[in-house]
Amino acid sequence: MTGKLAVVFGGSGFIGRNTVRELAKRGWRVRVAVRRPHLAQFLRPMGAVGQIQLKQANIRHPDSIADALIGADAVINLVGILHREGRQRFEAVQAKGSAAIAELAREAGVENFVQVSAIGADADSDSVYARTKGEAETAVREAIPSATIIRPSIVFGQEDKFFNKFAAMATLSPALPLIGGGKTRFQPIYVDDVADAICAALARPEARGRIYELGGPRIYTFKELLELMLYETGRKRALVPVPFPIASLIGLAGQIAGIAPFVEPPLTRDQVRLLKRDNVVGAGGDVGTLNDLGVRPHTVEAILPAYMTPYRKYGQFAERPA
Repeated sequence: MTGKLAVVFGGSGFIGRNTVRELAKRGWRVRVAVRRPHLAQFLRPMGAVGQIQLKQANIRHPDSIADALIGADAVINLVGILHREGRQRFEAVQAKGSAAIAELAREAGVENFVQVSAIGADADSDSVYARTKGEAETAVREAIPSATIIRPSIVFGQEDKFFNKFAAMATLSPALPLIGGGKTRFQPIYVDDVADAICAALARPEARGRIYELGGPRIYTFKELLELMLYETGRKRALVPVPFPIASLIGLAGQIAGIAPFVEPPLTRDQVRLLKRDNVVGAGGDVGTLNDLGVRPHTVEAILPAYMTPYRKYGQFAERPA
């Protein structure tokens, strides 16, 4: 791989920064296409001097995308949002943005393309997040039939937006909500395993044109994940079932708050819609798994304790759970 250039869109995000590091380890030259390069300087030390470049690019401006793609041997698209952020909307970022990147990558002659989607992506979904992820998959495959689609379940790791979010809530609130009773099932996958899978997809010719759904070694309910987080933080909190209709009203308020720039809503109506469906690796068909990419997944129990320390009452000096 040494000397080849991988262009990563969305490389400063949670999955992106781990992917950039793994690409550098494997000898790729990496060009990270981001809207604000000055906020992504932390990526440079992840590789040798000059191995990781930062390039200003805005997915709403085709010229900047084309400029970032010059000389690319491979492209990884990680651009996505979890909720509306001011002017950043699902349709513009996930659907149209992905389509623009894929079309311009095709024009640049790129055939080795990895699109990071999500389990549940469906162009007919009632969730805007899942629908635009599905539309992105369709657009990418139409532009580049050899593209590899990666669909992870919920991704966890030191800077995740799941365990950290609820652990922070538990430091302030005596209770945590169990949306829909907490019965939704997840198959959490460690962020480094996702990065390894992306790198493996780039390196394996048999991965071209295939879809892979990625999940960890165990399936948990939403309630079980919150219980595990509380155990690791040494906190006792009431887990209160919240029916979906009530959760939807709470999500509406959060959605309105999220319209303002720099405001992260605790919950949106679209996230409530997503929680009505299990988020686990499907069976059958031509869909590959983590095992097909040669990646051995880490368990939540092995990783979670390492980054729950700040949420314990006495931090690193707190007594560890038995």
